[in-house]
Amino acid sequence: MSEPKAPKIEFPCDYVIKVIGNAAPDFTEFVVEVVEQHAPGISETDITVNDSSKGRFSSVQLKIVATGEAQLKALFEDLKASGRVHMVL
Repeated sequence: MSEPKAPKIEFPCDYVIKVIGNAAPDFTEFVVEVVEQHAPGISETDITVNDSSKGRFSSVQLKIVATGEAQLKALFEDLKASGRVHMVL
């Protein structure tokens, strides 16, 4: 049996990413700064922040306009390379 292929994304498109890391006062600001380098023009209404029940972790969900796979790959790599991000979904 062959693997099912991932659905092809048509660019440009709205794309939601969720970034999870250790809770810190500047974590949201840090995530937005990195994302802005790759996808400028994020509005406050496109950002949702949630803290874990014990307050150790924070997740930042952002809606961006994705222009291509190279943009998304570079964005994910920059976030992960920071050492502050545990997961990018």
